[in-house]
Amino acid sequence: MQVHRSLEGLPDFHHPVLTLGTFDGVHMGHRRILQRVRQIADEQGGEAVLLTFFPHPRLVLNPEDNSLKLLSTLEEKAELLEVQGIDHLVVLPFDAQFARMAAEDFVRDVLLQSLRMESLVVGYDHRFGAGRTGDFQLLCDMAKIHGFHVEEIPAAWVDDVRVSSTKVRNALLAGEVSEAARWLGYAYSFEGMVVHGRKLGRELGYPTANIEPLESLKLIPGIGVYAVEVETPSGIYGGMANVGNNPTIPGKGFSIEAHLFGFEGDIYDIAVRLKFRFFLRNELKFNDLNALQEQLHTDKKEALRQLMAV
Repeated sequence: MQVHRSLEGLPDFHHPVLTLGTFDGVHMGHRRILQRVRQIADEQGGEAVLLTFFPHPRLVLNPEDNSLKLLSTLEEKAELLEVQGIDHLVVLPFDAQFARMAAEDFVRDVLLQSLRMESLVVGYDHRFGAGRTGDFQLLCDMAKIHGFHVEEIPAAWVDDVRVSSTKVRNALLAGEVSEAARWLGYAYSFEGMVVHGRKLGRELGYPTANIEPLESLKLIPGIGVYAVEVETPSGIYGGMANVGNNPTIPGKGFSIEAHLFGFEGDIYDIAVRLKFRFFLRNELKFNDLNALQEQLHTDKKEALRQLMAV
């Protein structure tokens, strides 16, 4: 897959079949659209093209709103899209000027003139352009004038739930990582740097990697204890992770810590990927460190049981 960072210097796409949107997380609903784009491209001997935006439009339209957390970085999104058969990813810089572009101008100047679009596939109730005035009906009207093909894909449902990036985010924030994985089609993860901590876990017999996320906008699942997989330069390890405020240890505050089963060595200042498999329990406050240690024994047994069942 080729990645293009602007509309300048684009190659001449061969019979381009296009879709567009943020595609945060590239979840199962997105994949239904991508599969149709790939199918049309194969039928027409063309190329599958996806137009996305960076930064996320909400960050530009609502700069004072710090609540947005993303399911995928741009690099993660590109990897997921390539697996789905996209030939070209066009990343359009999104700024205040672009946000003011009328829907009709966007179709004419960007989709038709710059991308030479011949076919367009959009998701159910897709909106675009200044004030989100562009919709499927507008696309149909312009298709008659400019001679391109357009179709709308109905909403995708998984487990009787309509899939959306918002629903996935809410599930993760509630600790429902297994549910989120069903909607995403993969286990949610983020990349982080292993930093030095207070090394209390080592004293308890459970040394942990303290992980600081590399991307500040990346969503962190809700507070709790999880069965995880940790990808390191030396291999992939099962483990258990605590995301929380460590109420048993005064003054420690929020941290993300993972104990890797069977790992021996030093991974400080090394980037790892923390993959969330199962929710084990809520974070608890224990009367003393002995009680915490006993709970860690129980957590490890349950995490191993869950991971062995995968």
